[in-house]
Amino acid sequence: MRCWTVARLPWLAQGVARLQQRVLLALASVMTVLLWPLLARRRRIAAINLKLCFPDQSRREQRRLLRATLRATTMGVFELLRAWYAPAGKIATLGDIEGLERLREALARGQGVLLFTGHFTGSELVGRMIGEALGRPVRVVVRPNNNECLERWLDAARERVFGPTIGKKDTRALLRALRSGEVVAYSADQNFTYQNAFVPFFGVPAATLVSTPELLRRANACMLPFWFHRDDDGRYHVRIEAAWPGWSDADPATAAAIYMRELEAVVREHPEQYLWVHRRFKTRPPGEPDLY
Repeated sequence: MRCWTVARLPWLAQGVARLQQRVLLALASVMTVLLWPLLARRRRIAAINLKLCFPDQSRREQRRLLRATLRATTMGVFELLRAWYAPAGKIATLGDIEGLERLREALARGQGVLLFTGHFTGSELVGRMIGEALGRPVRVVVRPNNNECLERWLDAARERVFGPTIGKKDTRALLRALRSGEVVAYSADQNFTYQNAFVPFFGVPAATLVSTPELLRRANACMLPFWFHRDDDGRYHVRIEAAWPGWSDADPATAAAIYMRELEAVVREHPEQYLWVHRRFKTRPPGEPDLY
């Protein structure tokens, strides 16, 4: 994407961020149909993931779930723009948050908090919702975009509401934020080629990061899982839960398996809102074939 095109994106993004939720949902449905041919590669990846994870579904059920997944993924783009540009007053009306007192109690103890979740389509919007309710920003961990001009815009947009972003592999910055008593939203459920273990996710061995508990010990921080979904009418429901029993003291592979087990249970509630377009099972155990 050329720099002169990127320079015009904030104006468009600000307008989209202020649209009514029902308008954005309808627009996501229309855009999914229009972009269907251009989404061929992502459709293929999502279809493979759904077939692996829901083998008992009929072909018709999987096609229906695939269409819903692509709509939710398209809606996720609009949710990003709303997260970055919507006024605080509008953010506050989008949904409800359960368990915010757990987060406040941890912060009152002087601890940093890792809000642990998975890659769902509305992750940054929900992070903004929690930050607005808490009265302080929630930091985010992101993978930098390869396009330099686009990355400058993305980073500036995020910094407006989340503070300086933390790079996906920047462990030092993450530790600094947690040691300083900040709140950081974090996901470790994508394919990892380092510090990983193969643990079941929907019954499929998935390369999963194992270093999260050790990172928290080094930062003297605590972990709170948070989950969320969007209803058909567009309202968001967020819940911040207590840390999983035994997770922080488990061996690395067991802790990763607990994480995948808890995540799978949540994904099953609203499977279309999970990021199935990612090659979750790209890295395979020795001797197993490429699934994609």
